[in-house]
Amino acid sequence: MRGWYRVSEFKVLASMVLLRFLSASVEVTAALLMLRWRTVAQALRINAALGLFGPILFITVSAIGLVHLADQMPWYRLLVILAGVLLVFIGTRG
Repeated sequence: MRGWYRVSEFKVLASMVLLRFLSASVEVTAALLMLRWRTVAQALRINAALGLFGPILFITVSAIGLVHLADQMPWYRLLVILAGVLLVFIGTRG
């Protein structure tokens, strides 16, 4: 049931890919900044910022994909995927 308001699959995929490229760029930039400042304290600060950025990006990319697939999948499969995302966060808590 695709209406005129639905975004094409290519646009959804492109936005997911672009967000991942953005993430990779941020990671490489952070590594270069760590090398430039050459202190463990600064490296930990940069790493802490990445620790916040990573999960936000993970949720955003997952949400984009799930919203696109919402009308193509049964509701119980979407719940299983959502549970998987939540389990990743629960499993990686410190």
